[in-house]
Amino acid sequence: MKFLLDVCVSSRSLQAFLAGQGHDVQSALAIDPSASNEQLMHVALQDDRVLVTEDKDFGELVFVRRLPHGPMVRLVEP
Repeated sequence: MKFLLDVCVSSRSLQAFLAGQGHDVQSALAIDPSASNEQLMHVALQDDRVLVTEDKDFGELVFVRRLPHGPMVRLVEP
């Protein structure tokens, strides 16, 4: 599986864990640390990647603005 980690979840430990499981992992920090959420959604969609984030703002982009998107996972701390 291919993942794109948002800046807020681009820790080396998560990236290393996913890569260690055989996944193709890219970090938003490596692509463009100043990329907007819209740009990250576009990159993930174009590259067939699951976007992983903690950012609630993606909900507005998907459900209110109805921007095209691929699969996303929002991590929530208990």
